[in-house]
Amino acid sequence: MTQPNPPKPKHFSMLRSFAPADLFTLGNAACGTGAIFACLNHLVNDGVGHDLWWAFVLLPVAFILDALDGFVARKTRRQSDMGADLDSLADVISFGVAPAALAFTLGMRGGWDAAVLIYFVACGVSRLARFNVTADALTDSESGKVRYFEGTPIPSSLVLVLILLAAYATGHTEAQLWWGSFTLGPWELHPLVVLYALSGSAMISATLRIPKP
Repeated sequence: MTQPNPPKPKHFSMLRSFAPADLFTLGNAACGTGAIFACLNHLVNDGVGHDLWWAFVLLPVAFILDALDGFVARKTRRQSDMGADLDSLADVISFGVAPAALAFTLGMRGGWDAAVLIYFVACGVSRLARFNVTADALTDSESGKVRYFEGTPIPSSLVLVLILLAAYATGHTEAQLWWGSFTLGPWELHPLVVLYALSGSAMISATLRIPKP
C-alpha cells in the first residue's frame, strides 16, 4: 500500500509561524541594520550630512523593541519555536556589530582598534550562545523566569553608543577623539577602544551575575 505524499509547504509558511513578539524582534534587527548603513553612508560621504544621527536614533529604538518583544510574548502568551534564536541574532546585529561599526566610523580604525572591535563582537556572540544553552538551567521553577544573567547582557553596549554620541555631538571624532591615539608596534591604538574590550570581557564573565528584572 502506497503512503500518501506529505502535503507541500505553502508559500510563506515560515511567516505564518511567527508570533506577534517576533515582529518586534525583527524590528530590532532592522534598526541595527539601518544603523550600520548610516555608518557606511557617513564614511562614503566623508562625514558630510546627517547620516550618522540615524545610527544614534535607531540603536535606542532597537533597545526598546528588544525589551518589547519579551513583554509582548508574556502578554500574549505566544512564542514561536524560533523566537529565542531570532532574538539572539537580532541582538548580535544591533548591540554587537552596529556599535562596533559606529566606533570604526568615528575614528577607531587602527589595527589594534580593529582587533579589539572584533573581540567585542565575538564576545557578544559567545555571550548569547551561552545564554541560549544555559537558560533552562538558570530558570526558576516557580516563576518560570531566568533568575540572573551570567555576564552583562549584550544590550548593555548601548552605554558605549551613548558615550560615542557625546563625543560626536561635541566634535570629538577622528583626530579629536577623546584620549587621542598612539602607535604600538606595527599598528595604531585609540585608548577609547579599551571601553569595548572591557564591555566584551564583562559579557563573557562566568562570575559576574546580573539579577534579571
